[in-house]
Amino acid sequence: MKEKLLQLLNKSYSPYSKFRVAAIVVMKDGKEFEGVNVENSSYGASICAERNAITTAISNGYTKNDFERLYVMCDSEKISTCCFLCRQMIVELFEKDKKVICMSNKGEVKEFTIEELCPYPFTEEDLK
Repeated sequence: MKEKLLQLLNKSYSPYSKFRVAAIVVMKDGKEFEGVNVENSSYGASICAERNAITTAISNGYTKNDFERLYVMCDSEKISTCCFLCRQMIVELFEKDKKVICMSNKGEVKEFTIEELCPYPFTEEDLK
């Protein structure tokens, strides 16, 4: 997966931050969807790689709990984790025992369950 993510970093559109991010979401049936961060001069209109990959899966007919794992690589020698906007989307769609695998561009890996990454989630239960 490391090589796929390294290649995917090249598709990032990040002219402002210069911080490229790539993500690949793997579905329970093995299908993969890719995403990269896409920035905009109106920063709030930018989309993260993780949400890009997840929304592409949804656009292709997948639904909540169809997600198996998510791989994320930032173009950095250190491992970075998902931002909180992405974590909220991940909590919404992944089961809490599924994995998020974060990688540095050197291949170092840190793996989290959704529950570890988001220990105090805001979920549909909070809306009742």
